[in-house]
Amino acid sequence: MILRSKGGDALVDPPGRDLLVSSAHTFAELASAIDRTFARWDLSHLHEFRLVDGRRIVMEDADEFEASPNDLDERSHSLSSIGLSSGDTFTYVFDLGDDWEHRCAVLRTDVDPEEEAGIVPSGILPIFGWGTIPDQYGRLSPDDDQDE
Repeated sequence: MILRSKGGDALVDPPGRDLLVSSAHTFAELASAIDRTFARWDLSHLHEFRLVDGRRIVMEDADEFEASPNDLDERSHSLSSIGLSSGDTFTYVFDLGDDWEHRCAVLRTDVDPEEEAGIVPSGILPIFGWGTIPDQYGRLSPDDDQDE
């Protein structure tokens, strides 16, 4: 996945990460893994997945006013239950106010985890990455968080 933009503004040199994901992992598990992989610590924000066909996969806490009858519960659906396969793409948006937008792609479906990572992981595992991950709140040093 590639972190493409924040608030609609494209990131220069966007960072990316490859995750080893089972087709049985739920989208809730995938959201949690993406947030950990991109060093997010304030997880009080809403997030959602957007499929190319217009469907959304949303949190249990999703805003009832923005809910659609076509929305899918992230805890109940996995990549395989949605029918995603190699080459398919979708979007993950973290913090629906700041709109951290990630372009996600299913790169391969024929992966042997032990061959790829040397283990059979119990959860979703980051296996490759590039670029610098921006701070969730734009801080550049620990002093940026101090009250003046």
